[in-house]
Amino acid sequence: MSLSFSATSTSCFGARTGSLTLGRPSATLVLSTPGLIVATSRGVVPHLSRDQYKRTPAIRCLHVPFESFLEQSPPLPTLQPGSHPLHTFIGFDPRKHILALALRDPADSRETPANGTDHVSAATERGIKKVTTEQWRTYVRACTPDIVVALTDIPWTPPPFSQKRLTKSIERSAAWLAHLLAPGPQPLNVLVHMAGGISAPARRAFANSLMETLHGQEAGNVLPYRCLDDGVAGYIFDLIPLYCAINASTDATSSDPPEIAGLLKASLVSTSPAKLRVVNSATSPHEILRLIRDVGVDMFDSKWAQEAAHFGVAFDFIFPVQKSGSRRDIGHNLYRAQYAHDFSRFADSAPACLCASCAPVAPPSVIAHSEFDAHSPATSPPAPYTRAYVHHLLQTHEMSAHALLVMHNLTVLDAFFAGVRGVLQRGENFEEQVDTFAEEYDEGSAIIEEARMVWKNVEMARGKGRLARERMGQKEI
Repeated sequence: MSLSFSATSTSCFGARTGSLTLGRPSATLVLSTPGLIVATSRGVVPHLSRDQYKRTPAIRCLHVPFESFLEQSPPLPTLQPGSHPLHTFIGFDPRKHILALALRDPADSRETPANGTDHVSAATERGIKKVTTEQWRTYVRACTPDIVVALTDIPWTPPPFSQKRLTKSIERSAAWLAHLLAPGPQPLNVLVHMAGGISAPARRAFANSLMETLHGQEAGNVLPYRCLDDGVAGYIFDLIPLYCAINASTDATSSDPPEIAGLLKASLVSTSPAKLRVVNSATSPHEILRLIRDVGVDMFDSKWAQEAAHFGVAFDFIFPVQKSGSRRDIGHNLYRAQYAHDFSRFADSAPACLCASCAPVAPPSVIAHSEFDAHSPATSPPAPYTRAYVHHLLQTHEMSAHALLVMHNLTVLDAFFAGVRGVLQRGENFEEQVDTFAEEYDEGSAIIEEARMVWKNVEMARGKGRLARERMGQKEI
């Protein structure tokens, strides 16, 4: 199993297209970049079933947090036999899906105990688990994922962090990467978190430590690699800890906070531009476009799009977009009463959306429940699901509403990335198109926050809010 990445641009920064190729004995998978990585929870795309995976072509590359399996010892995926244990255990097809395995969920911002010299603290359903570097290597070898994210000493304790803590983070992260790269049955496709926090010099120092030529025993431990970077397939950035640290530093000082793009550039300035660049936890298409334009990021996780669907928001944006002279939201909060009698499709901007919600496909045959069904006429093509229908499902707490929205939002986001690639490949003015997109669509997350508040009220009305309702009743008494 080999992973390779090729980019159209050899410059260090700037927008670029590329292709990620994974070669297997059974098939060769190729992903075009910029593109998306679908988030999972306990190995499952929230709200979707296996048949819905097949109906959503945007689901090609997935991120699997391993911490959700640590409540069992040994973790159940490590006990699965076969050549693709992780794929088999969570139900994905090795011929169609690329799985990236990381210890922690990059979207989980909960505080955890400090990491140790040789272990990382992971949050599980049964509390905090300490995962050593040797355990992580064992788990990875047993699961054989397509891509593995190396352990990195990212602090999840309250910021700000001292210079001593940053130095320790850099040293541990490099040592843990070297341990993962030690010779084994087969080479691993490794992504490394770029350490250094919100200190640009610290981020440059960590990048330089990856490029330094190793000697003596250190070189022998990672043969046949000349330096740590030789064993790395790409670089990954988690934005949530960076934003937490930036907010804490801004509260503590009056100085201007560092920009995310500048921090990412500090990590990449001395690295090879011919390697994959991944960002987790971007929160809007505007931020994605800026990171593509300014840094040259290749892949982004889709957790924010999936959460928007969870809160009842149907995406409605395209790239590139024509100027209309009016500001638009990036989607529709289908909880709103105005959609109760709106029988239009989910998206106005993309009327040709091919998701399973906007372009459902009739089953090939009628399921016969009795002899009378055998004489039923052939099914006609089903009509697209409408905003009014999903509004009704949301109001009646039907789970199928979220499944329809997840499939739609992932498809819209996938089409968005296809539009970005098209602009770059045609040689159009990408910077101008980014500015036009920013003028047309509101970057603020007001529509999602509004839907989130309504969703909380719905949760309160359902069984999950029983304890909260009881506490409120006691206060009233």
